[in-house]
Amino acid sequence: MPPSTSLTDKPCTEERIPEFYPMSRDVKMSNIRATIPSHLFVRNTATGLSYVARDVGMAGAAIAIALCMDSLLKSETIVELLHPAAAWTARWTFWMVYWWFQGLILPASGSSDMSKMICDVVGFIMHTATLAPYYSWKITHHHHHMYHGLMERDESWIPMTRSELKIPSEGHIEYSDYLDDTPIYALFRLVRRQLLGIPAYFLVNVSGRSGLPGWTSHLNPLSVMFTVGQRKLIIMSDIGIMAMLLLLYWSCSIWGGVGIAKYYAVPWLLMNHWLAAITYLHHTDPALPHYRRPEWTFPRGAVATLDRDFLGWMGRFFFHDISHFHVIHHFFPKMPFYHAAEATQYLKRALGDHYHHSDKPVLKALWDNYFDCQFVEDTGDIIFYRDVKGRAVIKPAEQYNPSVLIYAASTCYVFMSEELLVIYSRPTCTINAMIIFAPIFQQLQHLRQSIGVHEALGERGHLTGDLSVPQRLINVTSLAMI
Repeated sequence: MPPSTSLTDKPCTEERIPEFYPMSRDVKMSNIRATIPSHLFVRNTATGLSYVARDVGMAGAAIAIALCMDSLLKSETIVELLHPAAAWTARWTFWMVYWWFQGLILPASGSSDMSKMICDVVGFIMHTATLAPYYSWKITHHHHHMYHGLMERDESWIPMTRSELKIPSEGHIEYSDYLDDTPIYALFRLVRRQLLGIPAYFLVNVSGRSGLPGWTSHLNPLSVMFTVGQRKLIIMSDIGIMAMLLLLYWSCSIWGGVGIAKYYAVPWLLMNHWLAAITYLHHTDPALPHYRRPEWTFPRGAVATLDRDFLGWMGRFFFHDISHFHVIHHFFPKMPFYHAAEATQYLKRALGDHYHHSDKPVLKALWDNYFDCQFVEDTGDIIFYRDVKGRAVIKPAEQYNPSVLIYAASTCYVFMSEELLVIYSRPTCTINAMIIFAPIFQQLQHLRQSIGVHEALGERGHLTGDLSVPQRLINVTSLAMI
């Protein structure tokens, strides 16, 4: 098993930074699924609808209570009974409690544990009510699950690269010139991202997949994110959003802008905060890898997330366990959330040290990760975030560096059975070595795909194992990792 990495470690010096070994390419989804009892995958429409009814009922009850309490606490009787200052304090205390709990209720947005048709109808209504384009998000969220952790294809919270931030890669670098923010400005940017990050993602693809045309949007049916056949679904989502905006405008004429702000807008902003926090913290951590195509597999991408103890019992109750058991959601997104807790126990045993969990408080994790997860390198097929000082807490093991070449300035020799081939140091040595060792590295690549290079390479460059050549021992000196 690879060494376990604490997700709370602070950046280490380059000399003692721990190494990361990815999950073997041999791991198949069918093998992982076989470790989990089949009944945990069974969905029940009635159960799913009961959770939808619970969420809608709680949201409606909260609004009804708010309407009554606001009128009650403003009444002359209560003001005279409590004293104006006490009544004012009680009123605003109530509003903060309402905003807190309504902000927790709204992100649930229903349940996916139903038939496709019912799920689409319920999902469209509930997402539209929170100004989220249902079909647009459904499509890109599906892409996110298909390609999670893959730099070139994942859809959300994609790391910025060194070159995108225009940070030099050579010479002495003062990272503070590129990354340092004052605590006040950092707090401002963090709050802005938490409150407006989700709408900005829908509108202009902020934090979304890189390399897409400018003004790529979830609201644009012609966006490259969608196929021609999906355009009518995007238009339906847009019509729903426009209808909801008109409903809010009409509501303002009845309850006033202040009333709509109190009952809807503030909880909506807090909903965006929790959605941003959930999605960001489950896919952003200095100890979680991101992959480029040569090293990515679906299981590797699925395990490149973590479970978080998100708001304790409130997180489990209001967010349908999506935070506490997020890893299982990425392996099996159609599994009912009410089975996630039990299924995670089986998954943890199957994944071993590849399973990640964090109990760091949410707000502290947001603050720490803001500074610890600034950018990734432009090169490498397994990459990790670096912090505001350019440091990482973990790095891929040497054999997962971009490439391995033979450097033949000194003698390279190969023993094959009883034959000795000596390659002398001369200008053509490197070319000769590459020609002679090509079959060896083809077999090394085969081993890399089947059992992992770290299991095939012994100490000091010895390649061992059955390579289908009896009694073969290959000893290559002067290997250079570049």
